[in-house]
Parts: sequence; C-alpha cells; structure tokens
Amino acid sequence: MHAKIFDGKKVADDICSELSKEVAKFKKKHKPPKLSVILVGDDPASKTYIKMKENACSQIGILSDVHKLPENTDESEVLSLIKKLNENKNVHGILVQFPLPKHINKNKVMKAICPKKDVDGFNPINIGNVLLGDETLAPCTPKAVITTLDNSGIKIEGKDVVIINHSNIIGKPLSLMLLNRDATVDVCHIKTKNLNEHTMEADIVIVAAGIPGLIKSDMVKSGVVIIDVGINKTKDGIKGDAEKGIEKKASFLTPVPGGIGPITIATLMKNTVTCYKNLL
Repeated sequence: MHAKIFDGKKVADDICSELSKEVAKFKKKHKPPKLSVILVGDDPASKTYIKMKENACSQIGILSDVHKLPENTDESEVLSLIKKLNENKNVHGILVQFPLPKHINKNKVMKAICPKKDVDGFNPINIGNVLLGDETLAPCTPKAVITTLDNSGIKIEGKDVVIINHSNIIGKPLSLMLLNRDATVDVCHIKTKNLNEHTMEADIVIVAAGIPGLIKSDMVKSGVVIIDVGINKTKDGIKGDAEKGIEKKASFLTPVPGGIGPITIATLMKNTVTCYKNLL
C-alpha cells in the first residue's frame, strides 16, 4: 500500500481562482474587500505567514494592510486599534496574528474583534455558532481539514477520528465540526497517556502537536487517513508531525509542506470574502 498524497496547492489555487471571479463581480458595483492585519512584535514566523496572506489577497483582488506594533505595545493600544478597525466601514476583515506577547490577553483580543469581521473565526460568537452547526465563519485550519476530507471524497460520517490537539484554534472547533458530520471523535494531546492506544483504533488521525515525527507507522492501522497539520522547522527543513515512511501504511496523507497549509490560507481568503459580502 502507498498513500494517496494530497496536493494542497492545487486545491487552494482552485479555491482562490473561484474567489477571484466572485470578487471581480462585486467590485463592479462596490468598493473592493479589505483585510486588516495586526502584528505585535517581530516574530519571524508570523512575518512569513503575513506575507503569504498578503500574496493571497493580491491574487484574489482583496486589499490588505498590516498594522505593525512594537513588542512592548500595551494591551489597551491593541484593543483600541481593533475598535477603530471595527468601526471603519472600509475594512471588512480583521486578523490579529498569533502568537501575541505574553502581556497581552489573547482571549480579550478575540472577544474584541467584531464577529462580522472575524476572518479567523476565533470570536466566542463564531465558535458558539460552530457548536450550533453554523460554520459560516469557522476557524480556518479546522475548516481547511474538513475541506481537504470533502475534496478528497473521504467519508466522515461514522468514522473513528483521533485529533491530537486540544487548542481553541484547532482541536476544539475541529472536534465540533466533525461531530456535526456524525464522526466519533477522540481528542488527545501531547500529555495523553498511551497515545498509540488511541491512534491504533482510528480511521482518521489528525495531528497538530508541533512535534516532528510524533506519529509513527506502528501507531496506526493499515489504510488509515493521516491529516498532518504540524509545521516544524528542523535542520533538515520543514517537517510534519507524522514520520517519514508512514505513507507506506496509510491510504491518504497530507504532506508537509504543501498540504493543509495552502488550504488554510485559501480558507482565510474565503472567510474574508464572506465577511465582505455580509457587510455590503
């Protein structure tokens, strides 16, 4: 057996192409959509992600700007900027790049963003909507995982799924989205005891632990679907959370890089266009 390797870039390009056509139609009668990003500090990875988002915006026809703030910026200044962007009718989407400096409460920041402009889907109202089955502005990475499974024709209903991540950004909302589709979901994390006992029973393993090679071939059954969300910088380049060689045992694998990453960016663009349309 050798896994089918998912081409995330191709699928993301297709999504962005359709969004570009949609935006072009709206721009004939309205101002173009605009995404405003807030960056606090100089985290190199964050700068890279923001550049990727800016490139995607440019490709689709979305205006974008980045509000760069020093590392020592007071929390009140960040909240004040969010308030201004909330009130600006020419801004349709707001994104605060994580991680934030430790002195800034990320929960306060997520609550401060207007739910209708919350392209990341982190505001409690949008998370609550996911719980109720409304995934219009669901968080981007979980939404990207669902898009990947759907696009690849992988059935979710009735499947045993293990998620290795219990964060508010990925694991928790993704578990809700899978439950919305009648999967049986087991949420694990890096402190889970005997992790292999959970993964061995799974039809689908979704790993986002940030530990290179965490999921070994002997931890999964033959024919398993592996969704690798891990992005780890190592001396040998960017690696995922599944070990090299696991594709010989899996039936489907998202590669790192080139798998979930591009779909997540495309999903952010889709959420931005959704916010734009809802605010017209």
